[in-house]
Amino acid sequence: MKRAPSALLMLAVALVAAPAHAVLAQADYVALAASVLRVEVPRQRGGFALGSAVAVAPDQVVTNCHVTREATAVNILRGGLRYPVASQASDVQRDLCLLEVPGLDAQPVRLGRAMSLAVGQPVTALGYTGGIGIQNSPGEVVQLHRHDGARVIQSSNFFNSGASGGGLFDDQGRLVGILSFRLRGGEAHYFSAPVEWVLQMMSENARGNFHRVMPLATGPLPYWQTSGAQQPRFLRAAALLRSERWSELEQLACEWAKMEPDDGEPRELLALAHARQPAGSGTTTECPSH
Repeated sequence: MKRAPSALLMLAVALVAAPAHAVLAQADYVALAASVLRVEVPRQRGGFALGSAVAVAPDQVVTNCHVTREATAVNILRGGLRYPVASQASDVQRDLCLLEVPGLDAQPVRLGRAMSLAVGQPVTALGYTGGIGIQNSPGEVVQLHRHDGARVIQSSNFFNSGASGGGLFDDQGRLVGILSFRLRGGEAHYFSAPVEWVLQMMSENARGNFHRVMPLATGPLPYWQTSGAQQPRFLRAAALLRSERWSELEQLACEWAKMEPDDGEPRELLALAHARQPAGSGTTTECPSH
């Protein structure tokens, strides 16, 4: 293992500077920060990618596959040391990669459930925003989007380049999501993969689905990087909201409500689209029947 530049001072400064309205106590931040680690990835095309990872077992961490996608090797930085990743299991479409790191001996985080969250609930994001020092960002749940058997978390916690793969924690310090992506043009457009996907991945890969680190297949895209009809409805709706295309949003919401009648999100969007359109436009919150 090669010694990396110490980040202890930057860690202390970042944690001491936590906002007064943060939902977790200072001791909780320090404990969680020891389990949120920096990822360093030499890339196939040259250069490095930087990201974050969360310890879910003493010698296992989870991160985003878009961090490790072009990796010729992956290193986890902890306590001023670099630990090489021996193997990884990948779910590119969910953008989650589980990494085996021999000798890491990290403290695993406690796992919560994204399904148990509620809109407005306080949550905290921890990751290496900017790729250098760890930062915490308090915020709250904005929406819970149904997708692929779980709920993708949309929150107001700011994170940026380098924080991908970091952790979103509830007010009890339990991991509820993995920081994944943000949409431009909004202050509350930060999205995290639900921890339920991580649990499923850990269960499946306990049977030995790991392989050596290498660049991942270029064919499949993470769900949030797809376009057109393949893109999840909640992301198509977000684009229409940002551009205030209310009639198109109304049409999408109608189709969505018919496909998933037990999901309340399209009905909320339908009401919003109707309310934002000019009076007398002929729109209605009742979807036209075929």
